[in-house]
Amino acid sequence: MKSSERTDGATSRRDFLKTAVGAAVGGAVGVHAVSAAAEPVKTYMPSTAAGMARVIGANDRIHIGHIGPHWEGQGGVHARFLMQHAKEWNVEYVAIADIYTVHLQEAQQHIGLKDNQCHIDYREMLEKHPEIDVVWITTPEHWHAQQTIDCLEAGKDVYVEKPLCKGVEPALKIKETVERTKRVLQMGTQGATDPTYHRIAELINSGKYGEVVWARGSYCRNTPSGEWDYYPLEPQATEENTHWHIFEQPCKRKHPFSKDRFFRWRKYWSYSAGIQSDLFPHVLAPFLIAIGKIEWPRRVVAAGDLLLQKDREVPDTVHMIIEYPSQFTVVLSGSTNNDHGYTPTICTNKATIEFAMFGGGNIQIIPQPPYADQVDPLNEHVPGASEAIDNHEKNFLDCVRDRTKVPNANVDLAAKVQVAIGMGEIAYRENREVLFDTERLRLI
Repeated sequence: MKSSERTDGATSRRDFLKTAVGAAVGGAVGVHAVSAAAEPVKTYMPSTAAGMARVIGANDRIHIGHIGPHWEGQGGVHARFLMQHAKEWNVEYVAIADIYTVHLQEAQQHIGLKDNQCHIDYREMLEKHPEIDVVWITTPEHWHAQQTIDCLEAGKDVYVEKPLCKGVEPALKIKETVERTKRVLQMGTQGATDPTYHRIAELINSGKYGEVVWARGSYCRNTPSGEWDYYPLEPQATEENTHWHIFEQPCKRKHPFSKDRFFRWRKYWSYSAGIQSDLFPHVLAPFLIAIGKIEWPRRVVAAGDLLLQKDREVPDTVHMIIEYPSQFTVVLSGSTNNDHGYTPTICTNKATIEFAMFGGGNIQIIPQPPYADQVDPLNEHVPGASEAIDNHEKNFLDCVRDRTKVPNANVDLAAKVQVAIGMGEIAYRENREVLFDTERLRLI
């Protein structure tokens, strides 16, 4: 029932271009990205990231490339904010890439780009526009690793939507690449920029509340029509104009063209882990910040099932337990059949810390009875609490300008979150506990 098919995301530029057949931008692009030129293959990537990197001063304009800028999707959300704040943040779009020609054209019109600034092949975008400083990646999860690594190797800083990637090993490779190329990476978990979690970390780190022993969080929805089925199956989409063969390239097992897979890809294991990869990063990343211990997971178990929404492969109900070397445990639960989740809670041996997620900003500390004479109760509202996406984007751009700063959802946090998520996917699909060697950084 739980297949163990995995994807590695590896694709050579030659293979990539072999599959992309003639489509000029005039008839082109949208969800995910690649080149339509039937020309001899060129080596588009520089030999080192330093060869393409530009030192950006405080007053220099930041040039943006964007892979997967679907205007009606998450890519469009980012594009709107970047355009809205373009003058204030001193940023400018210079190129976009997307393999679905319809979405490419829509984004081109909204952003106001010329034909030669729009590409099917994101690698061609990198080669044709060396002036790009940062790349936004808002594509399906199974493409994140390859696109992120290619952009880093080209000397670009990267904002990649959550999850960081699909699987465990690709997360480790991304982290190694960021550290080697000395680029800036931000994962799109905007909760990491909410001051609520940083305030909780201050409280815990004060030592007043003892040691963290476990935490619990959830992300639940109730979508009677089927989670992710709200994405329309666009009637104009075809196997040709979606470049389906390119969409499928990272998959070990290929599938026939399917609009459901293309537009509702989070329902299928080849491209996503469903609740675990789409929703849990929004919980786990802020929790690790709040706990103040951003560690590799040691052991993960998972359970759940496909209870009501039978038109998919990923479960509609899933639970994960993650153990960490510092001897605390995080429990995550998710459902798309009932939206009543847990009150977000971090338990120490001396107190229970309850708080509001998603910009709520409220923190309540309840002393444990044996320590009531040592711990004072607390009710606090954190000023400026917000999970606004543009705050998170601004945090990334500030770090691009000032390399002494570290993004709130930096590669260390992003990789450690993704390794836990990837282990959870394996644990669920293979019905077993999954162990990770936190010293050698590999699955056991």
